[in-house]
Amino acid sequence: MAVQLDEIRKAAERVASSLGLNIVDVDFSGTAKSRTLCVYLEKDEEGRAKQAKLAAEQLANPEGQHDTAPVFPERFVRGELNPDHLSWLSHEDCAEFSRDFGTLLDVEDLIPGGEYTLEASSPGLDRKLARAQDFERFKGSLVKIQTFAPIASNRNWQGRLTGAGSETVTLDLAATKQNSKSRRVGVSTIDIALSNIEKAHLVPEF
Repeated sequence: MAVQLDEIRKAAERVASSLGLNIVDVDFSGTAKSRTLCVYLEKDEEGRAKQAKLAAEQLANPEGQHDTAPVFPERFVRGELNPDHLSWLSHEDCAEFSRDFGTLLDVEDLIPGGEYTLEASSPGLDRKLARAQDFERFKGSLVKIQTFAPIASNRNWQGRLTGAGSETVTLDLAATKQNSKSRRVGVSTIDIALSNIEKAHLVPEF
């Protein structure tokens, strides 16, 4: 029996919302003998805001930190990383979600056909972008996009996301080094229809 990924995602979203988390992506892969369900999570908007505020307070008063204070990426400490790029997920968040979601998967038999491994983790700084609100949220960031249909004979684009609407996104191509195909286009910006985006993800800036 085939795995219904849409149903699994809906179940994951129910569990995540009860724990103050959001689902970023769900991926199911592997063979019949070795299957893995990966769920990528982050704190919900309220949780991220609280963690960002706490981080700012700790960085402003390092003497007041204690042994359990979170460790922040160096670029965040230097003020070069948008707090929204961080999932603010803890090991405890992952463990609690895995326990509750694993129970639900088994009770509702959402993954029939034998054993599987459930993994819960943060999406990372190179997180996937899939929805219009993802592009809006990360406007100003460097992104890589692969399109279904070529644009000017090119399906792979990289640039700074300067515009994000309900139907298209805009990339500033001058922000990054381009491949030969994109250089031949001869423009500094390009509009890409959301419906034409096959894959998209953030490009970490170090």
